[in-house]
Amino acid sequence: MAGAERGGGGVGVPENREHLFKVLVIGELGVGKTSIIKRYVHQLFSQHYRATIGVDFALKVLNWDTRTLVRLQLWDIAGQERFGNMTRVYYKEAVGAFVVFDVTRGSTFEAVSKWKHDLDSKVVLPNGSPIPAILLANKCDQKKDSSQNPSPSQMNQFCKEGGFAGWFETSAKDNINIDEAARFLVENILANLKAFPNEENDVDKLKLGLDPLKAESKSQCC
Repeated sequence: MAGAERGGGGVGVPENREHLFKVLVIGELGVGKTSIIKRYVHQLFSQHYRATIGVDFALKVLNWDTRTLVRLQLWDIAGQERFGNMTRVYYKEAVGAFVVFDVTRGSTFEAVSKWKHDLDSKVVLPNGSPIPAILLANKCDQKKDSSQNPSPSQMNQFCKEGGFAGWFETSAKDNINIDEAARFLVENILANLKAFPNEENDVDKLKLGLDPLKAESKSQCC
């Protein structure tokens, strides 16, 4: 496990840290949210997940560095849930999010701004600014809907204007950029943690009534 003492243990050696971060995975129905989580947590892929109903959970444990253990609690939120009243409960105490769309279906990209607005209206950092969100252009192994999907330069501009921390082309099927996107999000979360060290996003307190939470996903989607 991360956090094993190394070196001489002299004055000024930082203590070992463990963090639990709640991360949302949101986007339209069928964009591949569950497939991304399954790939990231279990290194598995299937063409045949059933649609997620409500919300499911998965846990990913990262040995971030020699002194830091990060537990990512991934909340797989059903595509239709944006229209329900429960999302405020689901979003509570989240410190980061993935917003996912399907590059083969331009309509799912059109919905991204609505999901981001919904997210920003329901959860913020201690200083009132939005939590870091990464945009995932999923199913990049398939033929894109070129009539409605933006170019990389347009994506950069879209993320800048929309308040996204960044974007990645991803494929759960071919395992493209899933780990990279997650690492980028965790880097942003940890940077915010340093900015607000005494706030509740230092999330030993984030138990969420789900103890014990097994390191497995129960999701069925996409």
